[in-house]
Amino acid sequence: MKALLRSGIAALAAGVLATSAAGGEHTYKELPSEIPAHFAPTNPGFDFERRTVDIPMRDGVKLHTVILVPKGAKHAGMLLTRTPYGADGMGHRGDSPHLGPTLRGYDNPADVIVQDGYIRVIQDIRGKNGSEGDFVMNRPPIGHGNPTAVDESSDIYDTIDWLVKHVPESNGKVGIIGISYDGFEAMIATIRPHPALKVAVPINPMIDGWMGDDWFHRGAFRQQMIPYIYGMVNSRRSDIGWTSGFRDDYDLYLHIGSAGDIGRAYGMEALGFWQKILAHPAYDGFWSEQALDKIAAKEPMTVPTMLVHSLWDQEDNYGDMAVYRALAPRDPDHRKLWLVIGPWRHAKTWEKADHIGAIDLGSDTGTMFRQRILRPFLAQYLKDDAPKADIAPVNAFVTGENVWRKLDRWPSSCRSDCPPTMHRWYVEADGGLGEAVPAAGADEYVSDPAKPVPYRLRPIQPWSHGVPDQVDSWPEWLVDDQRQFATRTDVLTYVSPVLEQPMGVAGEPLVHLLASTSGTDSDWVVKLIDVYPDEVEEKPSVGGYQLPVAMEIFRGRYREGYDKPKALTPGKPLEYRFPLPTVNHVFQPGHRVMVQIQSSWFPLYDRNPQTFVPNIFNAKPGDYRKATQRIVRDGENGTYVELPVTQ
Repeated sequence: MKALLRSGIAALAAGVLATSAAGGEHTYKELPSEIPAHFAPTNPGFDFERRTVDIPMRDGVKLHTVILVPKGAKHAGMLLTRTPYGADGMGHRGDSPHLGPTLRGYDNPADVIVQDGYIRVIQDIRGKNGSEGDFVMNRPPIGHGNPTAVDESSDIYDTIDWLVKHVPESNGKVGIIGISYDGFEAMIATIRPHPALKVAVPINPMIDGWMGDDWFHRGAFRQQMIPYIYGMVNSRRSDIGWTSGFRDDYDLYLHIGSAGDIGRAYGMEALGFWQKILAHPAYDGFWSEQALDKIAAKEPMTVPTMLVHSLWDQEDNYGDMAVYRALAPRDPDHRKLWLVIGPWRHAKTWEKADHIGAIDLGSDTGTMFRQRILRPFLAQYLKDDAPKADIAPVNAFVTGENVWRKLDRWPSSCRSDCPPTMHRWYVEADGGLGEAVPAAGADEYVSDPAKPVPYRLRPIQPWSHGVPDQVDSWPEWLVDDQRQFATRTDVLTYVSPVLEQPMGVAGEPLVHLLASTSGTDSDWVVKLIDVYPDEVEEKPSVGGYQLPVAMEIFRGRYREGYDKPKALTPGKPLEYRFPLPTVNHVFQPGHRVMVQIQSSWFPLYDRNPQTFVPNIFNAKPGDYRKATQRIVRDGENGTYVELPVTQ
């Protein structure tokens, strides 16, 4: 009986399982996907065609490339930009079928591209976003710093070679343009270039990361670039964001400690480029051998190149002028090299640019540059039927006067050869500044690393994110009113009498400090400032404004050589000589000339502990000590700023 019962139960269970399986197959089967395996948009009403292709390089690595071809294009020039910031994003906006709005944004001269019918090409550089391969920050040219068979120049060569063979709508002529990192790509394209590369426009390019572009300035580390390094190197698509938990970067960086401590707190030991930064705090061969101005100076000049410099560039205000100084003597007939100097911050060239911060520039300088300078320059080399462009070798905007000048060379104050003359402006007792040789004396202040001088009004937001008002204004901090710092006890301020005549300056002001410190290391920050009259009738809001014309920092340990850090002798007056960034400015009658001197500029630059340590990235809390700083007046040998005064 039990056996029969067990047999019946087993049969019933088997039937239930079979029914469940059959029912389950019917009940739980997935519905068909409503997304097709491949979808090709019809793009109704579009005035361009968007193509994406992975272009093979000589080593087999494929680079993701976006090609935007105007509808009906024939025999069109191609304008290339190579970027680590995402070619898909730079070459795509889904809310417009028109090429102009699609391109509007970072690193796209949309108006020029549309007006002259260029084929726009945007490419992810090796190792970033959609491109294969390994990413190396500012990958050096093949040679001592790069023993491989490929570099950015070879990738550009191979890309251009593919483009001229596979884009039938083109005329076989290629230009390259870019800002910042993309400007670095535009400059390095001129090294061993493809024959089809007809023109290059590096705008605010990264040229020498130690001397005065993104990573250091005269030895002082640009600490607020840490989040940029973090984001660029932590992943192929830069999709791991920086977080801080502080509203004020001043508090964040002061709380953690040295720049090295910040990197360790964020796990940056795993990031290859960060390890290079830590290992090379001085200007050794690692930096000097990859500086593009030095490399370009040794190469043939075959590609017509227009360097574009911004007078208030908060990121890269060194490199383009260094390239110009290196190459201009080799081009006396003005056939390969042009220079534009504009009243802009970094990457302002694609915008209207009639103001910078609180300063009215008097005209739409951005549109003027694009339409009257850039457009005919590109057309001459990229369009089959374009006339020779009538563009001066140097086009320089004069701030303070708000006019463009056409010059044969830089620096110059007139169309022919009128070089500026250097005039010394000495610091004087009681905060004066003048051209007369002063009596001997000194002024002093106490520099406290626990209370460093901020570089702008607090709270200081990260340049990459934060509250909108600070993020929107950060790119123009170099024109911030300096009154907020003039009354600090750790900032010395020297100001001239009211000017009775206009005074133009063009070129690099030179700083000559005679200074001592009670410590064994020190930073020196020098600011050249245009002080507005107390009342400005046409614009009352700038009454008394202290407009920075040029500002720079110098790390004292490099006084005897940028590759030779050396402790300072406490209490001994020592000479420090260094240039300020390029200026092209007129101090108007009724204005005054001001110089400010301080020993920290935080948190943009890391704090000097004021105690000599082999590597400041590894400074310990006990190394950070107060120091008494003395600025010495000693007749003609004392402290002064040499200004390149125009006629």
